[in-house]
Amino acid sequence: MEAAVTTCYRHPSYETHVRCTRCDRYICPDCMREAAVGHHCVECVKEGQRSIRRARTVFGGAVPRTAVPVVTYVLMGLNILAYLGELVRPEIVDRFGMLGAGLTSPDGSQYVYARGDFPGFDTAGVIDGEWYRLLTGSFLHLPPDASTLGSVPFGVLHILFNMYGLWNLGRVVEEQLGRGRYLALYLLSALGGSVMVYLVAPDALTVGASGAIFGLAAAFYVINRRLGRDMQAVNRFLAGFLVWMLISAGFTSWQGHLGGLLTGGVVTAVLAYAPAKRRTAVQIAGCAALFLLLVALVVLKTSQLTGGAVA
Repeated sequence: MEAAVTTCYRHPSYETHVRCTRCDRYICPDCMREAAVGHHCVECVKEGQRSIRRARTVFGGAVPRTAVPVVTYVLMGLNILAYLGELVRPEIVDRFGMLGAGLTSPDGSQYVYARGDFPGFDTAGVIDGEWYRLLTGSFLHLPPDASTLGSVPFGVLHILFNMYGLWNLGRVVEEQLGRGRYLALYLLSALGGSVMVYLVAPDALTVGASGAIFGLAAAFYVINRRLGRDMQAVNRFLAGFLVWMLISAGFTSWQGHLGGLLTGGVVTAVLAYAPAKRRTAVQIAGCAALFLLLVALVVLKTSQLTGGAVA
């Protein structure tokens, strides 16, 4: 009498005599996964992975299963898409730009601000209640024809330098903080840079991701201190950022850089030194408190600029 033919439970056309050591079902080579003893099927491996707690970094971020810095690449993509949008539809900056009164299109019309008699704001800006500009402006950059640095359009260098900084810093910071905490850091740093400009130089032209990039630089510094790494190279790195902030003060917004740097440092300190037992709750509360502080500062500054009438 012939023995019954046994086939893979997932591929019935494949004859096999190997069983999964967990569920005892027959599996073919395509469905086999190496185990400490024998082989497991695909479903048993997935079930086992769900029951295992994911490793986390010192800062509470889940260790990614892949080395791809997804959030960093998404942020870079958004900045690049917004820049391309500016080239095709320059009025996009008028709708989503942050501050300033100097970006002009080839026909002479102003991108960011073209109405009212208050320099930089009024009906088209933050004073009129369009607070989103404080964040959306950090995804916009100077157009190629805004100005030149030698023979190179400064607008092109503007986005290239920022994306280079985001690519270098973002990958390291995202790996340590995890995706959610990293995104919160980036957005709060961008907002902090904008708020500093609004407080100190409300009539200044300000767009770009530099505030967020300086926030990542501060995060890189705090992360390395928290991990107890050799700080000599890190100190030189941060000193270079501070020197660049001073050198570029004549043609970029040092206020935005400083605001992003301070905000990024505070956010990362909260993430890095929150007590382990209540880490997530303390981190959320700290970031929320900082966000509310930034909102309060904008409200107070708007009230001052409008003589008490807040939109």
